Amino acid sequence: MAMNCNAKGEVDGGPQCALGGAAKTRRPDNTAFKQQRLPAWQPILTAGTVLPTFFIVGLIFIPIGIGIFVTSNNIREIEIDYTGTEPSSPCNKCLSPDVTPCVCTINFTVEKAFEGNVFMYYGLSNFYQNHRRYVKSRDDSQLNGDSSALHNPSKECEPYRRNEDLPIAPCGAIANSMFNDTLELFLVANKSDPTPTPIHLKRKGIAWWTDKYVKFRNPPGEGALQERFKGTTKPVNWLKPVYMLDSEEDNNGFINEDFIVWMRTAALPTFRKLYRLIEWKNDLHPTLPAGQYYLNITYNYPVHSFDGRKRMILSTISWMGGKNPFLGIAYITVGSIAFLLGVVLLVVNHKYRNSSNTADTIAF
Repeated sequence: MAMNCNAKGEVDGGPQCALGGAAKTRRPDNTAFKQQRLPAWQPILTAGTVLPTFFIVGLIFIPIGIGIFVTSNNIREIEIDYTGTEPSSPCNKCLSPDVTPCVCTINFTVEKAFEGNVFMYYGLSNFYQNHRRYVKSRDDSQLNGDSSALHNPSKECEPYRRNEDLPIAPCGAIANSMFNDTLELFLVANKSDPTPTPIHLKRKGIAWWTDKYVKFRNPPGEGALQERFKGTTKPVNWLKPVYMLDSEEDNNGFINEDFIVWMRTAALPTFRKLYRLIEWKNDLHPTLPAGQYYLNITYNYPVHSFDGRKRMILSTISWMGGKNPFLGIAYITVGSIAFLLGVVLLVVNHKYRNSSNTADTIAF
């Protein structure tokens, strides 16, 4: 009877295989893959292959960058800072905690009409929404309408999990710090008629579709929304409960689009979030004609304590989105560097190749 043995025993000084035994070996199979005999390709970098690459990259990137940069500069944008830290600012009075609620008005001029849809954003500076504990301070099950999570929020929401022995809905630091200023826009038609024309600001259609219809859901039930949130309390810093965010049921509670937009945290400390949409309805008239406007602000959101700033932005968009010259500048910079390197390497190659040819001729 043949005796089995293995190579490990031989290496470790174990019993040697008997003559005629079925020996096992650790040597890889004799295949092209395991023996590393597969055909390989390795580029040979020569002047004839490297120089055209640099020039092609430069010739492609520079026109693309110029196109993106010009497109970005053609986007109309107006930015109004209403923080109120300057004594001359109409909103300076709102920095006092004794003035609540505080309403201030800022006048501004639109020099050139806005065509197409106009997007109104609010912007915050020095607000770090990317802090790890802040980003985790939410309960996605609660926001998705789970009844058990509604009354027993996740511990990640601490210290904004419960208040007065009632579960907070929505819980967490993100929801607790929701932006709650109210912005209204008016057009002053002419000096002879001082009655301002309110600009219609659409508050629906500003959130991502997946957020509105997949990630955020109100608690299930047949009754009124207030009944479905029974047994919960509002976040500490909120002025009203979540079921009173809007008069329309399809934009109230957890599916309120202002709330959904705020819950998508920003990556940088200076950011903007979409607040309202001004739709272009008449091809014969601009969305925002040139003229005098004023912004009516209900000042609720405090930023002075952390040296933050608040602003309102009116902007159009293009095929590449909002105004952002960085991408165009990046393309132009990379393309210019590649083209410049191509020129330098071409000169170096030409110089040393001629030197080498001259040396070969003398040696001959």
